[in-house]
Amino acid sequence: MTDVPKTHPRYLSLTLRDTIVAGVEQGITSVHGLIAHGRGEAFDYLIGEATQPFAIEAIHAAAAMLRLAEHPVISVNGNVAALAPDALIELGQVLSAPLEVNIFHTETGREQRIQEHLLHHGAPDVLMPTTEAQLSYIDSNRKFVHPEGIFKADVVFVPLEDGDRCEALRKMGKEVVTVDLNPLSRTAQQASITIVDNVVRALPLLCEEIREFNNLTAENTVTRYSNEAVLKKALEHISRCGNG
Repeated sequence: MTDVPKTHPRYLSLTLRDTIVAGVEQGITSVHGLIAHGRGEAFDYLIGEATQPFAIEAIHAAAAMLRLAEHPVISVNGNVAALAPDALIELGQVLSAPLEVNIFHTETGREQRIQEHLLHHGAPDVLMPTTEAQLSYIDSNRKFVHPEGIFKADVVFVPLEDGDRCEALRKMGKEVVTVDLNPLSRTAQQASITIVDNVVRALPLLCEEIREFNNLTAENTVTRYSNEAVLKKALEHISRCGNG
């Protein structure tokens, strides 16, 4: 898929670009997703293209919140389906949580292609949006959800999220865990827990953390966590990088 040599200092970043481009060519990722990926890549530069301590702190709290959830659901859009299908499926298995397709740009058949892509990678089932259940406080296509999935969820994992739906989910009383490289985005600011990291690095760590938690330590972890404080640490890190 790529002709970038592994010795190239930008190998991982460039191969992820190729993965997103391939997602567009396969009809999984919207062409608009290329812009979103580029924006995230810029922030990845600023955090040093590495999982920083503030991300580890958020991953720890996210694992605890998801571990305690009664009905966790994993929301999947085109970018994350292209970038990390296997990790999404592993997370679903660790949590016994369903994957649900939810996208903003609904080019003909793209929702079905995302579902088929995840099933091809080994997902046991993938929920699809319906007109039977709709989120409040949002007018875009993302309001359509599955009645046994996002609509019913108490905690929704929404990597690479659109801010309007994150805000709607929070207004509906749901907890939201997100992965967002931009600590200033609406999603990052509105979410219950924001992991400021690249999704391909964060997901394996999140799965590992969930396996290690028991319910008592998980409750204490969620209670102590401050998303505002973690985002502040991320911004301070970026500021130090920007100042040389």
